[in-house]
Amino acid sequence: MSKEQQLQLDTILRSGQINVDADVPTLRAAFAGFTAQVPVPPDVQQEPRTIGGVDCLEVTTPGADSDRVIVYFHSGVYVIGSAASTVSLVSDLARRTAARAITVDYRLAPENPYPAALDDAHAVYEGLLADGLEPHQIALAGESAGGGLVVALLLRLREQSATMPCCGLLLSPYADLTLSGESMSSKEALDPLLSPESLRLRVQDYVADADPADPFISPIFGDLRGLPPLLIQAGSHEVLLSDAVRLAARAAVDDVPVTLEITPGVPHVFQTFAALLDEAGVALDHASNFLNAQFAGS
Repeated sequence: MSKEQQLQLDTILRSGQINVDADVPTLRAAFAGFTAQVPVPPDVQQEPRTIGGVDCLEVTTPGADSDRVIVYFHSGVYVIGSAASTVSLVSDLARRTAARAITVDYRLAPENPYPAALDDAHAVYEGLLADGLEPHQIALAGESAGGGLVVALLLRLREQSATMPCCGLLLSPYADLTLSGESMSSKEALDPLLSPESLRLRVQDYVADADPADPFISPIFGDLRGLPPLLIQAGSHEVLLSDAVRLAARAAVDDVPVTLEITPGVPHVFQTFAALLDEAGVALDHASNFLNAQFAGS
């Protein structure tokens, strides 16, 4: 049944592809329309909050433990996307871990290029600490650009000798804005969502005058020593596969506890489609087991 599900999902994603040549407002509207089609269960509560001066959504499900918080960063190559676009996936993750989730509306490029997104991520983390949470009660998580942002924030916290959150969960991380990964070419025909061209068109929006190889932009070029445990998940049918593989290798070399899970035959951030794809549910089970273990161990 899984192969049939994979083919069905691939067809859906290819039929809904967004025109990468469109202007930014059009891209944002198209992406919002696409993600709005993913249903949110009726028992999920969403509360707008401002944390550290940054707009967020607090997402909770019945039985959530207020002392466990997942801080989540959305996808969208730092140019499109929103906290609202993540609610279905975030609520599923929160439900499985009995945690509450804070999904962050960090500022977007090109209006707000690097380091605006990183500054906002940092502000939310510091704001939660100021509200009385302890670092070990916080897990960072993100998809695509949000996954890269998780690692960038961890690098900044380490640079400032700040106390780390308990872990990082990275779903199909966008961790190399130089676009130098081998999978950019080898997986292009298989990826129904992203292409090297679509990524290349948006890199400069975020990077602006900075160096795309800066570790705070492209964490695969960083020294990851001292980071907390990481779980990295990706699909074999995505052009960002090399980002996940190389980031895991860098973490292993730098003595970071890291687990890499590559699921065959599935696309970018496939966990979003748990209602359609058996592999997505399995991956979310693994993710929740990881988060639960880190919360308990901390």
